[in-house]
Amino acid sequence: MNKHTQIDPSTSEHQARALASETRPPRTINLALQGGGAHGAFTWGVLDRLLDEPNLSFEGIVATSAGAMNAAVLAYGLAEGGRGGAQRALANFWRRISHAAAFSPLQPSLLDRMTRSKSLEHSPAFVLFDMVTRLLSPYQFNPLNYNPLRRVLEQSIDLDAIRMSRCPVKLNICATNVRTGKVKVFSNDEISIDAVMASACLPFLFQAVEIDGEAYWDGGYMGNPAIFPLIYSCDTPDVLVIHINPLERTELPRTAAEILNRINEISFNSSLLREMRAIAFVTQLIDSRAANDLDLKRIFVHGISDDETMRNLSVSSKLNAEWGALVDLRDRGRQCAEEWLTANYDAIGKRSSVDISARYL
Repeated sequence: MNKHTQIDPSTSEHQARALASETRPPRTINLALQGGGAHGAFTWGVLDRLLDEPNLSFEGIVATSAGAMNAAVLAYGLAEGGRGGAQRALANFWRRISHAAAFSPLQPSLLDRMTRSKSLEHSPAFVLFDMVTRLLSPYQFNPLNYNPLRRVLEQSIDLDAIRMSRCPVKLNICATNVRTGKVKVFSNDEISIDAVMASACLPFLFQAVEIDGEAYWDGGYMGNPAIFPLIYSCDTPDVLVIHINPLERTELPRTAAEILNRINEISFNSSLLREMRAIAFVTQLIDSRAANDLDLKRIFVHGISDDETMRNLSVSSKLNAEWGALVDLRDRGRQCAEEWLTANYDAIGKRSSVDISARYL
């Protein structure tokens, strides 16, 4: 090598990461994707990094809200173009989200941009929007039920690719039945634009989505996301939960927006906590040999999160789809996924990399 040749540290790091990925043994996992508005860009980053792993495959996906959109786009991309196709599909989807948001009045103010908070706290349009949604229902302030996300989804996925046998993953999207209060899981052959929109239908912002005579709201109320579809329909015992909503907050919420946000976080996490308690109970039964005569399935739980970053983001940042804010969250997701792969890849198929009792109970 010429003594004047300089080695780019980032290139060397990339080569080392690629080499590590190639030498890792084949593993299969299931994915559980939470919702959280624009914070779903964090999940995009996690998925983008996982797709770099040539020996890591996905059997099943269960998802809610923004997670459902990521999941549908991921499944379509995998069906059409493999790993690279999935990465391109996700990038195109979030680019379209950003383009659609550029025409929204909900834009960060100059002060928001100067503080680099990714919030809309000082945006007059957001303040007005927040007031209107507290006083009026979406049937009143949006009687035409306009939602730009529908057009973005229509441009981003081919439903036939998801429904047909060439789709390599078992896709499950969760919504909440308004009439019964029960979770509805839409699987591959039931997936539609309406099903994805139903999974992301926050009742304070959008009119309920009607499918086959039933009305649906955001799936987060009954499963953010629900884990049971992966337990019942997949052979793989490993479930990787990609968290967007912090389980814990150290500071007491004081503003109306902070209180409402924390109520939503608690309610959206509650169903996940219940299922984790059930998984922990079954695991204890298996370990104690108290259930030798029962057909119980051992589940290995894994998690990727960045609670510190998410706790520091304001409620309004979930509505900020500026490209720079989305890219920052994507990069955090990639970094967290990289750290998880380095520390826990060998645990896949062998044990949980999350202490279920410490994190969820």
